[in-house]
Amino acid sequence: MGKKKSGFLKEFKEFAMKGNMLDLAVGVIVGGAFKTVVDALTNSVIMPVVSMFLGGLSFEEWKIRLPQFFGEKLDENGEVIVNYLRFGDFLSAFINFVIMAFVVFLIVKTVNRLREAGEKHRKKEAEAPAAPPEPTKEEQLLTEIRDLLKK
Repeated sequence: MGKKKSGFLKEFKEFAMKGNMLDLAVGVIVGGAFKTVVDALTNSVIMPVVSMFLGGLSFEEWKIRLPQFFGEKLDENGEVIVNYLRFGDFLSAFINFVIMAFVVFLIVKTVNRLREAGEKHRKKEAEAPAAPPEPTKEEQLLTEIRDLLKK
């Protein structure tokens, strides 16, 4: 039983240390940091510009008034307030998604190009004619005998 356990641990260690697993871990960490940057860009730069073109309208202020059912939150007029799908948050999230998807697309496209270029390079190296093999000792000896006989 101990042998299986150590084999299992060895197999897990090999799996965890594979290049793909480490690349995935690095990608997740970098992706999380990049998401923070994209969030800041969207909320601090893009959304204010969108709001400016809509006459300074703040999406967080958009509301739908519904009849009261249970103990919902009421405004100053006694009507139920529901944020309009928190439109500003939704729009920010959508813009973040589009930016992230575009960047991931560019990264995948670049990696695929590099992979294709590497494969072409490997094919060219494989297609290059190999140098003729060195003559064997017998062939060298026979060549020397032939040269001596010619003289």
